Amino acid sequence: MSREGNEKLDPQFIAKFASFLGFDKDRVQHLFEKNYLAQNWGKYEYIFRFDKEISHIERGTVIYEKDGSFEIIMGFPKIRRAMVLDPTIKKHFSGLEKVAVEEKMNGYNVRIALAKDEILAITRSGYICPYTTQKAKEKLNLKFFDDFPEFVLYGEMIGPDNPYVPKDIYGIESVEFYIFDIREKNSGKPLTISRKQEILEKYGFFQVKFFKKIPLETAAEEIIKIIRELGEEEHEGVIIKDPKMVLSPLKYTSSQSNCSDLRHAFKFYNETGRDYMLSRIVREGFQTVEWNEDKTEFEKRCMQLGKSILGPLRESIQKVKNGQRLYEEARIRVKDLKTAADFEDYLKRLGIDAIFEEPQLVGEEYLIIIKKINKSTNDKTQAIWQGETW
Repeated sequence: MSREGNEKLDPQFIAKFASFLGFDKDRVQHLFEKNYLAQNWGKYEYIFRFDKEISHIERGTVIYEKDGSFEIIMGFPKIRRAMVLDPTIKKHFSGLEKVAVEEKMNGYNVRIALAKDEILAITRSGYICPYTTQKAKEKLNLKFFDDFPEFVLYGEMIGPDNPYVPKDIYGIESVEFYIFDIREKNSGKPLTISRKQEILEKYGFFQVKFFKKIPLETAAEEIIKIIRELGEEEHEGVIIKDPKMVLSPLKYTSSQSNCSDLRHAFKFYNETGRDYMLSRIVREGFQTVEWNEDKTEFEKRCMQLGKSILGPLRESIQKVKNGQRLYEEARIRVKDLKTAADFEDYLKRLGIDAIFEEPQLVGEEYLIIIKKINKSTNDKTQAIWQGETW
């Protein structure tokens, strides 16, 4: 795949690339050899992605030649998690009068940008997803990119026809894009909250829900109320921001979101990392103490947590015991079947074992069910039933 493309790169290009990044030429050569810097495939070979965080450059950052130099679309900045709200907010945002609170929506992270005269949807890992790209072109006001070619939209693809994180909880019929940041190319510098909101409103973009600006001293107490309400709706949580976007944001999630993650993780227990599972259980421990829950509330949390772990695990083991295969079901909706074919090829290149069912004509679009096979959990569970030890 991209390794073959990397081998074609000539020394002059490497030297030019290194000079732009401010890296030593040998270091850049090493990054290409290790595939930490890799070409995308097909018609996007001209786009290079960072497959690993390097110095100040986030994983998923992409770079391409433009006007005799290069242009960079920075990756998603890491957002640290507040495990305990009150002391963490006061320490992290020390010096601010107020913090801004936005909803953290449960979708698929994507950057949408103009790269060499083409609108592209770039995944968190730096790939160009053909399905997401097509949906972005259909759903977004593309005049934005004529007026602001130097800006990148950072957002979430939300809805049931999202093949990565399908969710019905937001009342969306198919998919929509909800924007949470606008950032400059090359620097990755974000616009302030107010400037971002002004631009997004002008072009009619959906925005993640903005709750309000809250005084730092009372922020934890008010955010807990917001989290309780979001949890009741099965929504994920909040992002807490500096209104000027100088200090980095923090994130905090609901118990229901933690349990939803665990239900998916334990359904495919052999695919999911142990750190992923443990971190969500630990969050529950800190939340129950900070929220000063009584015996009834605590037992309710225990029941919810336990069911989110054992319920899907039991179901998966039972299915394999009965001779069934485990898979994740998702769906896409396309106007042109070529988009579906391109997306199927894209998943294969990523090493995802997926079965695309026959398209169903729904109105003027084709609805396609996708079954993604989770081979590791299937094989491990079956082997255990045949007598293999853990």
